[in-house]
Amino acid sequence: MAASTHTVTNQAPPLVGHDVFTSDRALAEAVERHLAPELLTEVRGDLTVLGRAAGSAQLQEWGERANANPPRLRTHDRYGHRIDEVEFDPAWHRLLGKSVEAGLTDAWGRPGGHVRRAAGFLVVSQVEAGHGCPLSMTHAAVPALRAEPELAEVWEPAAASHVYERELGPVAEKPGVLLGMAMTEKQGGSDVRANTTEARPLAADGEYVLTGHKWFCSAPMSDAFLVLAQAPAGLTCFLLPRVLADGSRNAFAIQRLKDKLGNRSNASAEVEFDGTTWARRVGEEGRGLRVIMGMVAATRVDCVLGSAALMRQAVAQAVHHCAYREAFGGPLAEKPLMRNVLADLALESEAATVLGMRLAAAYDTGTPQELALLRIAVPAAKYWVTKRCTPVVAEALECLGGNGYVEESGMPRLLRESPLNSVWEGSGNVQALDVVRALRTEPAALDAFLREVGTARGADHRLDRAIRGVLTELADLEGIEARARRLTERLALVLQGALLVRWAPPEVADAFCAARLGGDGGAAFGTLPHSLDLRALVERARVEA
Repeated sequence: MAASTHTVTNQAPPLVGHDVFTSDRALAEAVERHLAPELLTEVRGDLTVLGRAAGSAQLQEWGERANANPPRLRTHDRYGHRIDEVEFDPAWHRLLGKSVEAGLTDAWGRPGGHVRRAAGFLVVSQVEAGHGCPLSMTHAAVPALRAEPELAEVWEPAAASHVYERELGPVAEKPGVLLGMAMTEKQGGSDVRANTTEARPLAADGEYVLTGHKWFCSAPMSDAFLVLAQAPAGLTCFLLPRVLADGSRNAFAIQRLKDKLGNRSNASAEVEFDGTTWARRVGEEGRGLRVIMGMVAATRVDCVLGSAALMRQAVAQAVHHCAYREAFGGPLAEKPLMRNVLADLALESEAATVLGMRLAAAYDTGTPQELALLRIAVPAAKYWVTKRCTPVVAEALECLGGNGYVEESGMPRLLRESPLNSVWEGSGNVQALDVVRALRTEPAALDAFLREVGTARGADHRLDRAIRGVLTELADLEGIEARARRLTERLALVLQGALLVRWAPPEVADAFCAARLGGDGGAAFGTLPHSLDLRALVERARVEA
């Protein structure tokens, strides 16, 4: 066969060798906006180092290997001893080590900790999303641990450590730990009040033994888990370590690993407690939901950030491909219709990033008004951003045509990952009902939300009209449960619009208000009004590799 038939032309080069952080203008601007000036030089430097690593060929290869070689369960060792361990590809450990070293489990105890961590989480999740699960669980466990100060004194510093130690051992002997969560059960799912796992108190104060089965245990390789079980006074939160203080293994039987649609690099398991499984109470008996909701809220923010990361990576790949691919006499990105598609996708990606970073900043500020804002903004953002992820990734994949449908492009992995954050930590109905609950029972939350969007009133007539529409809907709570999804969507869109009007370039805010709030856009991507500055939106989203 003639060698000329193997000449490769008109293919985009790999998107590699770039800084994932600084090339993301929306993210870099959010960090500058939300951090105190005295922190900026240090944080930008750290995130630039992480961004360059994330854009390197090496870390991209690690991400591919971790997903091509999913974890395996080893219930017994060669001699027949029960060990219940999960084996991961070395690439998984390298990724996890890199992210822990970058401080992605350390937010609660340092200035600007949530913003700097959120930005880092958004960066590394673009390389490989699965290893974000243990990072998220470990980070989010801190507010729950603080319900029991004696436990927090021991476990919080270990969770915030920048050292990754993969081997199991007593917490006192480890330079750093990972934490997981086991809440849902076969019969209950999201209705954790239906949990049947039992907790029997021992003679020592705060110590119990557990009996039961957990249908989903996140990150089962972790050093300890926050679990819910029925104690004598009702549903209670417990800390369950894998290794006890004397070095012996706790009774923690991993029954099987889940065979999931995506998130292949990460292990999710069913686990069983046999009546001798030792655990330490966290908080008061019967107050388990109140204790664990601090963890749940923090992981929901990470669901928003994780979806924003998937969108950003998908859009970056699509814009990169279309900038180099020639069709019908010129670059695809210069074709008016393709430019419209890319601009629409970029708009959705930026809105997700800006909202996710605003949530992180509210945690850092920590004032009563900011925390009240989170009560509505977190479930609304989790509902809407995670639901937008799958259509964004699917459309971005289509921009690559048949190339995008091939595993080597990386786009199928993004697509398989895209529904995950909408399901985990409470699916859509759970989030919408949580918003309704906050509206009914926490007036300060609605007041904080209206103050937040009110800061942008008068800047865009379409946003003003959308805010008035939300107020009209809120004035009538009759039958609100049946329309909770519609209301939650509107709350999220109005919040995104207000943030973009305040902080994004005019062409971004104008496009969002026109298409998402003003009704001047279709149901599919690529239906933005042609009069908008679409070229500016695409150029803003482009990565210079």
